Amino acid sequence: MRKILSGDNYVKRSGRKQLFLFFPLFLILCFCQLLTISAAAQPHSLPPGFVYLEQIIPDINLDLRYFSDNNFVGRTVEGYLAPRGILSQKSAEALKKVQEELRPFGLGLKIYDAYRPQRAVDHFIRWAKDLKDTKTKKAYYPMVNKEDLFRLGYIADKSSHSRGSTVDLTIINLNDKKEIDMGSGYDWFGLESWPDHAGILPAQRAHRLLLQTLMKKYGFVPYPQEWWHFTLKDEPFPETYFDFPVQ
Repeated sequence: MRKILSGDNYVKRSGRKQLFLFFPLFLILCFCQLLTISAAAQPHSLPPGFVYLEQIIPDINLDLRYFSDNNFVGRTVEGYLAPRGILSQKSAEALKKVQEELRPFGLGLKIYDAYRPQRAVDHFIRWAKDLKDTKTKKAYYPMVNKEDLFRLGYIADKSSHSRGSTVDLTIINLNDKKEIDMGSGYDWFGLESWPDHAGILPAQRAHRLLLQTLMKKYGFVPYPQEWWHFTLKDEPFPETYFDFPVQ
C-alpha cells in the first residue's frame, strides 16, 4: 500500500519541485540580461573604414554641437542620436598626430562636428527655408538675412562632412578645457569666421595660424570661410555622401 504523505512532507516535496522548475527559468533570465548588457556596452557597427574618434584619440575632447540645442538650428539635428565623434580611420589617424603635437604644450583639440549624415544636411536645408524661424539669428547670423544663407554659401545641399573626412574643431587648454580665443564663435555666419579675416586681434590670428599650420602639416585642407573647418586632402571616400546615423 502506497504511503500517504503527511502535510509537512507534501509541502517540502512540493517546494523542492517548484524550486527545480524555477531554477532553469532563472538561469535563462540571467543569461538574457547579460546579453542585453553586453550588447549595450558594444559600440554600434560602423561602415568599413570608419572609427569612433575616442578609439584612436582616447583623450580627445568632444563638444558635438548638433547633438544639443547649442547650434544655429536651435535644437538637436536629425541623425545625431548620441554625442559620438565619427571619422574615416584615415582622417582620425591624421588627427591623432595633431593632438600628439599639441599635448606637450598643455594643449589639445576639441571637436565640434565630424562625420555628418546627409539627413542632418537635409534638416539644415529645411531650417534655412523656414524664414519665420529666426530664434538663433542674434547668436549666429545677426548681420545676414536668412533668405541669403544659400546664396552666400552658409547652407548647401551637400556637405563634405557627409564623406567622413571633414572635421570642425578648435584648440583648448588641457588643464581647464577652455578654448583659446579664435576671434569668433563656432558656426558664426559672417566675415569674422574667415581664417584670414583682418579685423581680429593679433593673438586671435596667431591662434588660427597655429591650428591651420598643424592641420595642414598632417594632410588637412582648410576651408576659406570657416577657421574651424578642415578636410583630409586624400580622403578615402571623395565621391560618397553617407547617411548612417551618429550613435
